[in-house]
Amino acid sequence: MIKEIKTHNKYSLKYKQSNHILRYGRFGIKATSFGRLSETQFNTLRWSILKKLKLLTNKKKNFRFWTLVVMNLTLTKFNLESRMGKGKGSIYTKALYIRPGMVIFEFDNITEQQMRNLLDYISKKISLKIILVKKL
Repeated sequence: MIKEIKTHNKYSLKYKQSNHILRYGRFGIKATSFGRLSETQFNTLRWSILKKLKLLTNKKKNFRFWTLVVMNLTLTKFNLESRMGKGKGSIYTKALYIRPGMVIFEFDNITEQQMRNLLDYISKKISLKIILVKKL
């Protein structure tokens, strides 16, 4: 089943990836805009989410947290003094493209109020537009 999103032009975006629905948790954070996160940005975001979750749940470790994206891009870099030609350059980090509709994180065993506080916290840290999704 392929869902469509309306865009400003005549071509419609389709959910080609399978990570547009919640699989594991009760709550999820879904991207609503295009973007790119490097490996260091993503790891820092994950670390800060875990830290904030421990504060919200009073240091109880009964919450569950999943990351559902994989690094699908390698970024290369050349020296500034190098001349044109002679290859592509060495890989210096990995990154991931984020499309609208991708569920980036999933959470379980936390309340909806804690999840809304976490969403406000994450939206200030990340350069993407994100929304909260939940299972019924």
